[in-house]
This record gives sequence, structure tokens and C-alpha cells, in this order.
Amino acid sequence: MNRKSRLLMLCVGITVVLSGCGGTGEGQESGKTEEKKKEPFTMKIWGGGVTPKEFDDRFRAMLTQKFPHITVEYIQARTGAGTTMPELVAAGQIPDVIRFDIPTIMTDYLDLQLGYDLTELVKKSKYDTNRFVKVFMDEVVEAGRSGALYGLPVPPYFPYVLYYNKDLFDKFGVPYPKDGMTWDEVYDIAKKMTRTEGGASYRGFSLNPVSALRDNPFSLPVLDPGADKLADPEKWQKLFANLKRFYDIPGNQIEPTSSSENTAFNKGNVALMPNQHSVYLTIPAEVNWDIVSYPTLDGAPKLAPQRGPAYLGISKTSQHKEEAFEVMMAMLSDEMQLADSKKGIATTLNNKDIEKALGTGDPVYSKKHMSAVNFYAPTPYTQKRKQGLAEVPGATQQTLAGNAFIEVAQGKTDVNTALRQLEEKLKAEVEKLKNK
Repeated sequence: MNRKSRLLMLCVGITVVLSGCGGTGEGQESGKTEEKKKEPFTMKIWGGGVTPKEFDDRFRAMLTQKFPHITVEYIQARTGAGTTMPELVAAGQIPDVIRFDIPTIMTDYLDLQLGYDLTELVKKSKYDTNRFVKVFMDEVVEAGRSGALYGLPVPPYFPYVLYYNKDLFDKFGVPYPKDGMTWDEVYDIAKKMTRTEGGASYRGFSLNPVSALRDNPFSLPVLDPGADKLADPEKWQKLFANLKRFYDIPGNQIEPTSSSENTAFNKGNVALMPNQHSVYLTIPAEVNWDIVSYPTLDGAPKLAPQRGPAYLGISKTSQHKEEAFEVMMAMLSDEMQLADSKKGIATTLNNKDIEKALGTGDPVYSKKHMSAVNFYAPTPYTQKRKQGLAEVPGATQQTLAGNAFIEVAQGKTDVNTALRQLEEKLKAEVEKLKNK
């Protein structure tokens, strides 16, 4: 056998050995492994009162692209449609992902035995929860009363700002409000802007007393966290007195109800309105408005009162917990929160770039002074009741406080009497719960 033949046989042998040891064979693509196919399934997401249109506009396309094997069935809670959480639980149609807020964490989630602690999924995914505003993360843990992490904060949250009617300020030659003002400065402006001219009456100030007292600059609860009484009456007296003086201005009488007072600014004859920044707040197009930061109160922190966000949680019964967490992470990503922010939806993230983008993609907000929304950091959350104490529903507490203030503003009673009667009503609500 000559040298050429021996080399040929050696090459053939090497080829055979390599083939037998897993070398590239016929029909295989070198360097690639077949990815395991994901089984298709339907994931149910319950969004509370958020409409299907809003959910689709914000999330549907992204979820379809990112999770092609998941069919998302979105459920909105609608009265009479069998879609409230208790109704869905009774029907055995429990969603995988549940959107709740702090006032409804018990009724729509924990009382239904659906609570699932996300801690292990956070650890497994190495998910950084520090990316969220700490106030929001701390509140959901305290509200759950077990130390568990039941949800992650989803936009929007609702920070307070001061709205003003630019046309009225131009009409009367009064300088516009500015960021960083105090309540005393706002009071002085309200007095100047309350007047009658050309047979028309103009009010300097209006607000929704229910929400303004609930989301106050002290983060003060109505019912005491540790006892069955009004929390810190001295601070409540200060809150009532601060707002009452605006309605003592001649010509700036309060409307008969919280609802009508809340919408008074929309008529175009009110100069100033403290209120939430909210994409759900409707101001008529003919009202030429803008915003500045919420005024600060002497003795209170220089922070922005706020109505906290909702949270995305997973039901304990879900058969797709890991996939549900992946969906939640995608919905709360920087990319999605940036898109939300451009629409005017305030972010729940510690991200200055996303904050600065607030409203830049919206035809209305892009023309407004949106930096006022984040001029101050959000206030701490309102302290929760201690375990074992009767918990009067938040809506009941805030309505009682708002109605008490309206009677003061209408001159029907004084601040001290109103607060004493408010405490009596709170105690009566507590007794009702104890006697159930």
C-alpha cells in the first residue's frame, strides 16, 4: 500500500469515529439545539375597573408578541356581569393575575384566600424590586399584614398638583401660580381671584374635600391605627382650618356636595383647584388650564400627597405562576412604563428619565407644565390599622370626613364640633363591625 492510499484510509477512519461520537450528521444543523416548544394555554387577567380598551391599548400588542403561546383573556369587573372577584371565585373561574389596590386588597384578594407571596418568584428571577418607588413597595407589604409581597405596583399612581385657569389669570392681570408655593400664598391668590365683574361671578378656589382630606400632606388616617377613635385630632383641626378659610372668602361658597364641588373648576369660572394628576380626570377643552406643584402646609413634610397605585398579584390557585410572573415583569418593564409615561400615566419606578417623559407623547399634556407632577417626591402611605382591630372600610371613613368638612365650610357647625361628631360616627361604625 503506497503512502497516498494509507492517507486516504486514515481520513475515512477519522470521519467514521467523529460521526459515531455525535458529529454533524445528515439533517442536523451544526451548533444549534432544538428549543423546547412551549405549550399554548389561556391566561386570565382580572383588571378591576380598568376597561378592556385601556388594557389593549397599553399591553395587548406587547403580550401577543412576547408570549405567542399565551392567549390572554382579560376580565373587567362590571356590575351585574358576574365579573367581580367574589363572583368569579364562586363560579370557579379564578384569574391567574389579579389587579388590586390597597383599599381592595382584602375584599378582592386576601379575604378570598387567593393571596400568593411573590418572594420566591422574585428570588428565582433575580428581579430587582428596588426599581420601584419604596413607598409603594412598603405599603403593599404592610397592607397584607403578613410580611408577604402580594403584588408589584402598576401605573398609574395619582400625585396631587395645583390646577389653574390661565384665561382667568390673564383676564384679571394676576401673575400665574408657580412651583413651590405654600398654602398661605395660594390663599392670597384665591382672595384676589374671587370677584364679580360684568355681572359674572368668579371663584378663586375649589377642591374635592373627600379626596383632599384622605390624601392629606400629613398622610394622616381618619381612624386611629391603634385605637377606636379619630387619629390625631390636633392635626385634623389644622387640616380643616387650612381649607375652611378658602370658603370663608366672600363669594367663594362651597357647592352643596363633594361631587359638585369636585367639578366646579370645569365650569370655567374657578381660578384654582388642588387635585390629582390623573389621565381619568376630565377637564373640558374650553378650559385653558395648566398645573404647578401642590402647595406645602406649615408643619407638614415638603412632599406631594398622593393616591397610591394598584398592584399586580398572582392567585394562589393559578397553574401558571411562573408564566404569570413573566407576564407581570413584561407589563412593568422600563419599556412599557416609558410608553405609559409619554401618555401622561405617572410611573411607579425610580427612574428620572421616565419621569421626565411624562406626557410628552400626548397632544394635551405635551403642552402643560408636567414637571410639576414630580416637583416633590410622594408622601409616605397612610398608616394601617393594627392587626385585630375592626377595620372600617376606607370609603366609609373618607366620606364621613368629607361630609364633616362640608358642614364646616357651609357654616353649619364649627371645626371642633364637626371633629367631635366625626369621631362619634367612626366609633359607631366600629361597633357595627364588632356586633356582626
